Amino acid sequence: MEESISGFKLRGSWGDIVEHGERITQALREANVSGSAFEEWDEWRPKSHERLGEDVAEKTAEQAHVSEGKGEQAGESPDDDLRTAGEKLTESYEKLEEDDTEGAVDRWQDSVNYVARAADSAGRKAIRKVEDTVYQKVMTQLAPYYFDNELVSANIQQTSRMEDGEEGFIFEVNVNDDELKGEVSESLTSYEDEIDRWHVETEKETETVEAAEGVEPPKRSGGPRADRT
Repeated sequence: MEESISGFKLRGSWGDIVEHGERITQALREANVSGSAFEEWDEWRPKSHERLGEDVAEKTAEQAHVSEGKGEQAGESPDDDLRTAGEKLTESYEKLEEDDTEGAVDRWQDSVNYVARAADSAGRKAIRKVEDTVYQKVMTQLAPYYFDNELVSANIQQTSRMEDGEEGFIFEVNVNDDELKGEVSESLTSYEDEIDRWHVETEKETETVEAAEGVEPPKRSGGPRADRT
């Protein structure tokens, strides 16, 4: 593994980069990192049963989509918000006629907020319409397999085959908070010094187990196991 200001980089086989992602994830857990940003990273990182050009590409496209704005989250369309904005503006005029200046200002501000929310929703919808085209035509040429949120930035590149004939990859991961990055770095170093063998997580064939043994399969463990020397 190479460590630099841009992150933790590893060159190797698919198994190597899967392990690299697991080690970083485990280091984040040990630093008590949790929440949606961590879950997004944990979902995106490459898994042993996945394919780069299929599974990771699909997850990259999904996480790259523009998120919903407040209006969309509330289930309101831009037209709905503009209609409400008009109603609030009418109420503002009515308050002025009643000499209720404070009420007029409140209604006017509500109207402005609804107009802004309508514009935000319309803009996000327009961007999403071209996202897939942009992703396919542009981003696949620049960084086809990438991840970015407030916690982690990462990208995977496919390189030439290695000497043993296996496909080669480069996986670079950066932890965006400098203090947390230092903690992760210390953990990664300790793994290299202390862990004799890292057990890569694999997707279990639970249906086969049930059919063969007639019993419920064991539950999947929550994280990688490691033998320490």
